[in-house]
Amino acid sequence: MTFTEQDYQNFQRKVERYQEILKNTAQYRARWHDSLKKELLELLQKAVDSANLTCTVEERSEIKNLEAVVLTLGSTKSGLGEPVGEGLHRDLIKQNGSLVYQQLFNGKILVLINYPYIEKYGQPQPPKTLAIYRPEEIKEPYVIRHLEGFITEVTEWEDYDDDRPDENQRIGFKLNFEQDGQ
Repeated sequence: MTFTEQDYQNFQRKVERYQEILKNTAQYRARWHDSLKKELLELLQKAVDSANLTCTVEERSEIKNLEAVVLTLGSTKSGLGEPVGEGLHRDLIKQNGSLVYQQLFNGKILVLINYPYIEKYGQPQPPKTLAIYRPEEIKEPYVIRHLEGFITEVTEWEDYDDDRPDENQRIGFKLNFEQDGQ
């Protein structure tokens, strides 16, 4: 088997791309530590203060370079309780949801919503990924949009109602057929 000069050039380009990605990871991590983390903490706090939203904005840094900035609505009594003995009930705790800016292994930032859930009452919904950004891509208008999306999602969770039509049935053949056939 003989490799051509073209084969070596193709391989060299792939190695250069790999090295560029590794360099980007180091730059993204530096940007997070140098400024982005602080900017996110300040932007989120400014927004929730202006809207008078009761929540906590905090940094989570258990693992270096997998840190996060989290806006959490905290935990509360759900209003539900389970019996634990004669006349005694244990309150079930509700996690009220959170908006997370999480560093990924490659220094990019994952933005996601953790939905509210009540312990022992079904399974928590999986988080909703909003986007993955390079640190320089995160700007104030995006953060505001993320906050709006977060509040919309937790509001819809709190206002759950099975009377609403299924999102997948609002348009399409089945809905049109049923209306035409009535």
